[in-house]
Amino acid sequence: MSGVGGAPAKATREAFGEALLRIGADPRIVVLGADLNKSTKADAFAARYPERFFELGVAEHNMIGTAAGLALAGKIAWCSSFACFVAGRFETIRLSVCYSGANVRIVGSHAGVGIGEDGYSQMGLEDIAMMRSLPTMTVLQPADDVETERMVEYLVEPLIGPVFLRLVRQKVERVHAPDYRFQFGKADVLRDGGDLAILATGGTVAHALHAAERLEADGVRAGVVNVHTIKPLDVDCVVDLARKTSRLMTVEDHSIVGGLGGAVAETLAERHPTRLHRVGVRDVFGESGTPEALYAQHHLDAPGIREEALAFLGRT
Repeated sequence: MSGVGGAPAKATREAFGEALLRIGADPRIVVLGADLNKSTKADAFAARYPERFFELGVAEHNMIGTAAGLALAGKIAWCSSFACFVAGRFETIRLSVCYSGANVRIVGSHAGVGIGEDGYSQMGLEDIAMMRSLPTMTVLQPADDVETERMVEYLVEPLIGPVFLRLVRQKVERVHAPDYRFQFGKADVLRDGGDLAILATGGTVAHALHAAERLEADGVRAGVVNVHTIKPLDVDCVVDLARKTSRLMTVEDHSIVGGLGGAVAETLAERHPTRLHRVGVRDVFGESGTPEALYAQHHLDAPGIREEALAFLGRT
């Protein structure tokens, strides 16, 4: 599997580790871990900058609280674990990070059913909904390795405040050229289409692009938008797409409750009522399986997205 320019697929967590190492020369940056540094790829930073790396063990509450303290002391603190584990420490994030407005970058890796065989106990399927609900919190999810690197570089800016950066375990196809420029808060239109607009995020974006190609053969002109900034959502882009196509579809490796689909639904209800179809994990717990099989089961791969789109358009 390869993407733009024939680049090999790479997990966004891998790109995060590489980018973190590059920005690590900045003395303001400190990194904290909770016994999963090899998995989140923070271990390279730990090896190069041991004096600015702090291992807190299997104690995510402590990791997040310590990160907040370091941030309030003037550091830009990065802490990482699986998305489900950091979201499970919601109360600490709520008070120590968001209420305090601390410059903490919380990295939730291994998100969604894409984690595969490890099963539901390791899957972050509710994390976006939880993080979106917190005042001062920004929620970002890159589509590929290039976008991950640009996001990490952008997040060196300390005035942004609390950030949740959602990453995946599985390798994802590249959808951006190496010179891609990340624009915070601005949805990334990858393909235009007049019949349907597909808004995808994270590991589903490349699949959405392939689905749009298949839909073209079905006589459906489907646009694809990469929503990398889930909060704050690019409301103007959503409303503009609704006016142009009258039918929107969201695709995400997350519960359909409270994630990207929820954010788009809230926007449409307030600004421009439009038919919306949400594709994601439909109010069920995750289970063990290969990432490919689970994406197929939840219609998050190209054939599944195509099938959902045709049904939505009444063309089955």
